[in-house]
Amino acid sequence: MATFLFDEIIFGPVRSRRLGVSLGVNLLPTTTKVCSFDCIYCECGWTQGNQTEKLPTRELVRDKMVERFESMKAKGEELDVITFAGNGEPTLHPNFEGVIDDTIELRNKYFPSARIAVLSNSTMLHKPSIVKSLLKIDQNILKLDSGFDETIQLLNQPHRHTTAEEVIKHLEQFDGNFILQTMFVRGSHKGREVNNTTDAEVDKWLSAVKRLMPKEIMIYTIARDTPADTLSKVPIDELEAIAKKARDLGIPVQVSG
Repeated sequence: MATFLFDEIIFGPVRSRRLGVSLGVNLLPTTTKVCSFDCIYCECGWTQGNQTEKLPTRELVRDKMVERFESMKAKGEELDVITFAGNGEPTLHPNFEGVIDDTIELRNKYFPSARIAVLSNSTMLHKPSIVKSLLKIDQNILKLDSGFDETIQLLNQPHRHTTAEEVIKHLEQFDGNFILQTMFVRGSHKGREVNNTTDAEVDKWLSAVKRLMPKEIMIYTIARDTPADTLSKVPIDELEAIAKKARDLGIPVQVSG
């Protein structure tokens, strides 16, 4: 199925189904995806690029951000959130901490009421500098798609072996000061069933939620084309049923169908 790449360092603003009016920041190449996962549902397609391909410098990102902020201010445009997403995993950038510091400074100058968000797959949380940076921002949105190792391997296809317990332990560093994001999907891949909405999957996921007690949860399903064309959306009523189980723990849950 058709997927796409973001062809700019700063893109948008767009209206995000989860975040509002969002200005995107892509810390990765504009011609290929660079990621520590190869999720079968990723809107940017398969991870095929050279993982050492040149990334935009901290200085270039700052310059592009200033340029877009000044243009938006001149046009009287509004901004709810500055979102680090783009063509892969943003925390792979070697100067991620510096970029976040620059963004906080520029946000305070141009759009002081805007939030800063990072969408991350949680694979770089073994680095203290990444955790430190994520704790500085308003919305550190961190992924856990399953509590089962086998499902993570099938659904997320990490480039190095990643266990659910490893991810959960890294997320515990935040003491609940993060937003948990989970993609629910079903279908098949390479002849194997994919479905993290079964009772067993949801119970295992909920056990992780109870350990982590994040300040908020975002659950969603596919909304755009995916590289694996054998996947299907999870109906909104099923997502809401999963959400209720987390809400019963006292955690706010945002559902995007």
